[in-house]
Amino acid sequence: MTVGDVYAIIDSIAPFSSQEEWDNTGLLAGSRSAPVTGILFALDVTEAVIQEAVDLRASLIVTHHPLMFSPRRRLTDDDYEGRLIAALIRRGISLIAAHTNLDRAPGGINDVLAALCGLDQVAGEDFFRCGMLPEPVTARAYADSLRDSLFCTVRLMGPENRVIRKVGVSSGGGGDAWEAAVLHGCDAFVTGEMKHHLALAAADAGLVTMECGHFATEEPGIRALAEALQKALDAIEWNVGVYVSEVPSYSFPQRP
Repeated sequence: MTVGDVYAIIDSIAPFSSQEEWDNTGLLAGSRSAPVTGILFALDVTEAVIQEAVDLRASLIVTHHPLMFSPRRRLTDDDYEGRLIAALIRRGISLIAAHTNLDRAPGGINDVLAALCGLDQVAGEDFFRCGMLPEPVTARAYADSLRDSLFCTVRLMGPENRVIRKVGVSSGGGGDAWEAAVLHGCDAFVTGEMKHHLALAAADAGLVTMECGHFATEEPGIRALAEALQKALDAIEWNVGVYVSEVPSYSFPQRP
């Protein structure tokens, strides 16, 4: 199995051609022809994740968030991103990123989030989903259920006693999708990050917002991608280890 083989499978699940114009998905480091000894999935590539891949003998990392959003004029270890790219090359590890293509894909980040939020009759497109709760609950009770299902701290912005029936979701930094939630008649909106002025505007429109953190709203989707890849590998009987990172996102690097 090569990096190109894995790329093709991910492309069939979340086509890279569907990425946003400003995005930087796809094969970002390494060679399509490089053999794959193991695949490590993570939300972000960090020095700790690279070391985790080395320890697992995984020659490919697949992340949600890409590197190199902005053009680089030089590649040195004088800055954070430069150190990561240099470490990948030095270790012979390839990097694939599935970002906005995975956000919007069927079964991708936002569909996984909608399921974890307990929604039925899910609809929506691109980076927004909405659906119905099985039964009405108060905003406080719903926030508590999100805390348990997403393993996060929930910042509830709105009346705790507001009755919630219909919910909109947009993962990660999707706070600006609150207007879509209003247009779809939602009582509440769940996202990873919400700017203060947007939360105020949402409240003025009668929408309860619940900020659950970038990691908590997106990491389950990268786990789902790992599971989908594992199923594809099982179907074609390719025996390659597939792992999901257990390294905390904000781990300090271990340097001499």
